[in-house]
Amino acid sequence: MSLPALSVPARYRDAALFAFLAALFGGSFVAIKSGLAALPPLFFAALRFDIAAVVLLAVVALTRPRETWLPRTRGDLFGIGIAAALLIAANNALLFLGQGSTTTAAASVMYGLNPVLAPLFAWWLLKQRLAPLGALGIAVALAGVVIIVQPSPASLTGGSALGQVLVLGAAAAVALGSVGLQWVEPRMDSVPLTAWAMAGGALLLHASSAAVAEAVPPLASLGWPVVLSVLAVAIPSTAVAYPIYFGLIGRVGPVRANLVAYAVPVFAAFMGWLLLDEVLSVWTAVGFPVVVLGFALIEREVIREEVTRLRRRTRDESAAKTAPNQPCDD
Repeated sequence: MSLPALSVPARYRDAALFAFLAALFGGSFVAIKSGLAALPPLFFAALRFDIAAVVLLAVVALTRPRETWLPRTRGDLFGIGIAAALLIAANNALLFLGQGSTTTAAASVMYGLNPVLAPLFAWWLLKQRLAPLGALGIAVALAGVVIIVQPSPASLTGGSALGQVLVLGAAAAVALGSVGLQWVEPRMDSVPLTAWAMAGGALLLHASSAAVAEAVPPLASLGWPVVLSVLAVAIPSTAVAYPIYFGLIGRVGPVRANLVAYAVPVFAAFMGWLLLDEVLSVWTAVGFPVVVLGFALIEREVIREEVTRLRRRTRDESAAKTAPNQPCDD
C-alpha cells in the first residue's frame, strides 16, 4: 500500500527553501576559508563548480528523460549563458578576488548591496517597480546586516578600495544575472539549467585562473582537510544550493530571491557559534529582528494574506464546534 503524496502549499514550500538556501550559503563560509588557505581563489572557485557540475549533470541524466535536460529553445541557451557568465563565473571570480584584499566586514556590506541593486535592474529590464514600503524594507534589512557585521570606519576605509569595488562588482553580477535570467524566460527546469550553467561557469573560471597565472598546487598534494572543505562547498553549498536559488528566481522573482543575501549572515553567525564555538555578539541578537522586520515590510502582502487565511480558518473551526450545540427547530 503506497502512502499518499504530501501536498505542500507553494507559499510554505518557497519559504522553507529560502531558509534552507540561506543555511547552505551561510554554512559554506568555514569551508571556503579553509580551502582558500591552500588553493588560489579562482582555481578554488573553478574546482568547486567542476565537482558540482559533474554531480548535478549525473543526477539529471540518471533521473530525467533526455528531452527534459537538453536545452531546446533560444531562451534556454540564453539562460544558461547568462547564469554561467554572471551568476557563476563573474560573481565567484570577483567575490573571491575581492575578499583576498579587503576585510570580511567590508566585503559583507558590499555584497549585501545585491538586493538593493536587483530592483534597479528589474525596473530596467522587466519594467517592475518596487513599492515605497518594499524599498523601505530592503533598507531596513540592509541596516540589520550592518548591525550584525559591525563594520567599523577603519575596516571600510582601511581595506583595499580595489577589493571593495570587486566585491561590489560581484553583487552587481548577481543582481543583473538573476534579473536577466527571468528576462530571457528559459523553459527548461531549473535543475538541468543550473547543471549546464555550472559547467560553463567552471570553464570560464579555469580560463580566468590561467589568464592571471595562478600558482596551482598539485591536487595529489592536498591534505584531507582541504579535500573535505572543497567537497563541502561543492556539493551542499553549490550542487544543492544553486538549483534552489535558480528555482526561486523563476517562481518568486529576482528581487525576492536575492533577499537571501540578508539572511546568510544570520545563519553564518549561528553556525559559527554551533560548529566552531564562536561567541555570538550581542549585535547579532539586535540585528536579527531588524532583518526580520525588513523581510516583513517586503513580504507584507503575503503576511497579510496568511494572517487573514488563519483567522478565517480559526473562525470556521469555532463555528463548526458550536453548531451541534444549537437547538434544532421542530
